[in-house]
Amino acid sequence: MPSYQAYQYRMPAGFAGDLQRAEVATIETQLIDPAAPPTAFGVPVKMVNGKIQPINNAADTAVSVYGVNLRAYPIQGNGTDPLGTSTPPTSGPTDILKRGYFDAALGGTAPATKNGTVYVRVAAVAAGKPLGGFEAAADGTNTVAMPSNWYFTGPADAYGIVEIAVNI
Repeated sequence: MPSYQAYQYRMPAGFAGDLQRAEVATIETQLIDPAAPPTAFGVPVKMVNGKIQPINNAADTAVSVYGVNLRAYPIQGNGTDPLGTSTPPTSGPTDILKRGYFDAALGGTAPATKNGTVYVRVAAVAAGKPLGGFEAAADGTNTVAMPSNWYFTGPADAYGIVEIAVNI
């Protein structure tokens, strides 16, 4: 995001993995599986043998989703991370959102709409459609629909960041 900029229409929403509306959030600290760590913040994760892994294969379903990998603040990021990004740790504890609101990078080409269904990509990775990413439209068996208590709170900002409600 550029600095020293006047926002004529809408401020940027934030960064993927940012917690929003902290007063209603339920967050758990869980251990990351160092053999298969999440590679981004603001992505759905699953619990495997008591440790957190990313949603990463076609066998994963909406029921597999344990929560969302949050971007803890402050975080000691990688020194080579560009501004506005950070690399999640590959081991140790991480914050998992079980209930609340967070920012996510919107994948796919369909725009998010207020109260729209949230989909998670589980197969057929393509440009702009990362495995485990959130999307606003179904793509056959390549995406799974999250339950109705997961929904978009509105459209994405100019940077493709959208707010999602979880278990609300």
